[in-house]
Parts: sequence; structure tokens; C-alpha cells
Amino acid sequence: MMTQQATKLVIITERLLFDHIIAIIDEAGASGYTVTAADGKGKRTSRASRHPAVSEALLKMKLEVITTDEAIAHAIADEVAKRFFDNFSGIIYTDRVDVLYAHSL
Repeated sequence: MMTQQATKLVIITERLLFDHIIAIIDEAGASGYTVTAADGKGKRTSRASRHPAVSEALLKMKLEVITTDEAIAHAIADEVAKRFFDNFSGIIYTDRVDVLYAHSL
């Protein structure tokens, strides 16, 4: 089995930033992303999933981008942090991954 090394970028932040972050991802040239609902507790927020959110503005999301170009991952991370993380909670991290099967990267 042949594997391909790639960078996985993970952004966990407030759901209301979705459209803005997707625009940054598209502008950076990433070929796609995966988004899932997220919940948890951090330094700036605390909301357990057992307490429903009153509005979408209080919801969290986890966006994942897998790219073979590490510069794209860092460009997205830098722009998201610069635009939003002074005023919104969130965390961004990367990880090296071995892609086993992919239609395209």
C-alpha cells in the first residue's frame, strides 16, 4: 500500500465564523474541508453538550483541511488567527498524516 504524506489543519472555533473561514480556505487554494459539530470547555468558553445552545452563535465547529502543501495549511491558519482570534475563541493545530486512500488532495 502506497501512502502519501500530508498536513492536516484543524480549526476549532465558533460556528458563526463558518462562512468567513470557508472563504479563507477557498482563497488559499485548498481542495476541500470537513466540518463537524464540536463542544467542550476551554479558557475562554465553557458549555457542555448536556446544555443546549440558545442560538447558533454559541455553537462550536471543527474544520479539518488535509493538504499536501504545508504552506497552504499555514497560510489558512495565519489568516484565521489574524482575523478572528482576538475576538473569538478557538484553537488551530496541524498534524502530519499518512493518507492511505484519497480521490484527490
